[in-house]
Amino acid sequence: MYVDSHCHLSFPELKEKLPEIRAAMAAAQVDRALCICTTLEEFDDVHALAMAYDNFWATAGVHPDTEGLREPSLDDLLTLAAKPRVIGIGETGLDYYRLNGRSVADMEWQRERFRTHIRASKQTGLPLVIHTRSASADTIAILKEEGGHNGVFHCFTETMDVARAALDLGFYVSFSGILTFKNAADLREVARFVPIERCLIETDSPYLAPVPHRGKTNNPSFVPFVAKLIGELKGMPPESVGEHTSRNFEALFLSAKVTPGA
Repeated sequence: MYVDSHCHLSFPELKEKLPEIRAAMAAAQVDRALCICTTLEEFDDVHALAMAYDNFWATAGVHPDTEGLREPSLDDLLTLAAKPRVIGIGETGLDYYRLNGRSVADMEWQRERFRTHIRASKQTGLPLVIHTRSASADTIAILKEEGGHNGVFHCFTETMDVARAALDLGFYVSFSGILTFKNAADLREVARFVPIERCLIETDSPYLAPVPHRGKTNNPSFVPFVAKLIGELKGMPPESVGEHTSRNFEALFLSAKVTPGA
């Protein structure tokens, strides 16, 4: 019934408890999950999860905040994207939250990395998984410049204007457990505004566990709490939110991959 469209099950705190997490997912009717890649070094672990379990899939990409590890080339991303059960490019995007004494102008390396991912998405037809933090204007501008029109703004925390811009570009908007936090009133208004046909739900686990589990290690079995809150905002039962967002996940991610084993 529910799909966690963004989680990090390859991270040690979740990977070591995978049987327990899968049992909790089944009990919560969370029947599928997309395992997100954040570095080239991590890809093999992420991909192994997707190959081991028929209800997991993987992405290929390097997180915008990653430094000091291997920089992805276009050929790197195209090679990884061609592997079975890889259904997205990312997570990618821009993050200016921690400049560490640098200026936005100094972050050109991030912008070039983002452009590489967009080009990989366009060549493969696979959707982008976009992370943007304190950088929404540049994120939207680069998508327009590069012609990126396929993907999702994950763990959305931006303004109504950014949501409109993402929708206008053809992107989906994904909401996480942040939506349930007391200080997220503005974000709840954004969730109320975004059409259910363009919504996804996620945990971004192991981070950002929703109320009533806030402060705990997050995992995909908690994604129904996000669906419940969206249902309250839109006057829908959580099961209906689950059905809509599952269909949206299929339309965005599973319709793009046509190679055997996808």
